[in-house]
Amino acid sequence: MEFKRNVYLQHLISGKGNGLVKIVTGIRRCGKSYLLFNLFRNHLLQSGVDEEHIFMMALDDWKNRKFRDPDVLMNEIERRLVRDGNRYYILLDEVQLLEHFVEVLLSLMHDEQCDVYVTGSNSRFLSSDVVTEFRGRGDEIRVFPLSFSEFYEGVQGDLRQAWLNYSTWGGLPQVALLEDEAKKRRYLSNLYASTYLHDIIERNGVKNDDGLRDVVRVLASSIGASANPKRIANTFASVEGKHITNKTIDSYIGYLEDAFLVSEALRYDVKGRKYIGTETKYFFTDIGLRNSILGFRQQEPTHIMENIIYNELLMRGYQVDVGLVELWNTDNQGKRSRVRLEIDFVLNCDTERIYVQSAYRLPSEEKWGQEQRSLLGISDNFRKVIIVGDDVKGWTNDQGIRIIGLWDFLLGVEGIE
Repeated sequence: MEFKRNVYLQHLISGKGNGLVKIVTGIRRCGKSYLLFNLFRNHLLQSGVDEEHIFMMALDDWKNRKFRDPDVLMNEIERRLVRDGNRYYILLDEVQLLEHFVEVLLSLMHDEQCDVYVTGSNSRFLSSDVVTEFRGRGDEIRVFPLSFSEFYEGVQGDLRQAWLNYSTWGGLPQVALLEDEAKKRRYLSNLYASTYLHDIIERNGVKNDDGLRDVVRVLASSIGASANPKRIANTFASVEGKHITNKTIDSYIGYLEDAFLVSEALRYDVKGRKYIGTETKYFFTDIGLRNSILGFRQQEPTHIMENIIYNELLMRGYQVDVGLVELWNTDNQGKRSRVRLEIDFVLNCDTERIYVQSAYRLPSEEKWGQEQRSLLGISDNFRKVIIVGDDVKGWTNDQGIRIIGLWDFLLGVEGIE
């Protein structure tokens, strides 16, 4: 079974020879190395590139540790570089392990014969350096775990069973290739403890390992709900009798974001057209890791579906916020009061905007009304969509709201544009 990752592969192909460093980022084990060293390399060979013109180095391989020294690596590249006027492809995996990697990449860019591609698993080391050091000379390609569409293309079979597997075990390619559930569970647990947490603790010098684990657990428990450092600190103090400061929790969350383990969705006041800085949501980049952190005990299909839709929207290139709209409510006695209603996702794309609600089930008129109410409270004419977990066919209701089935959305049968 092979997962083709065509979207990312085409991005790499279209960037050949553009004079930029192609920087493939994303959570560890999401398939960056396979994309670069297998799929892209095979493309190069099939398009006629001589194998001698492809230099590959996995810097996280212990056998290659000496090449983390920039002088050793540059000497090796120069030794193997064929000076025949043809383009030379340099593929470096986990480049953040290379000392002075920014200077090395800038030096390689000065060689017109070199076309440079790198992967990295830490956003602070990479994204910030792309902005401040490369000054428009870096082309960042964010790779996610398998989307449901990529997953289903590989596994095929019964669609409902595929969704159950995906929403339980997530989209890390290696997990998808394991058939035994015990092996999947063990792989995710070990990966979280020995790779993700270990890297975060080591890279950031975290002293309170248990505190970091507690924060991750709280975030995993609260996908789909508002969370912020102060609220988490209060929860620890009142429920568990633990004292972790707001500042420390904020730092821990930043470390998790840097490692691509979680993403932050800011809360956006639709009518006021401003961000509300104290309210935010966090979603996990891979739902299988999130489930593993909780021991597969907190399996709420509504929140899991919302997390998966959020990731899918990010994969499609949207800027994704959580919306808030204030409405007037009138009770049975005619008394009016303001209520604040949430819109699951507000997508901003250039001059367009799309409002999206995630609804696992809509079994009654009352539930239909609840899901539509926040959307109907928006006065603009931008597109409004409800994605429903039931296997429904797309239709538009009398209020102009588009209803789309979850699987049709995820498989690309129907878009939200």
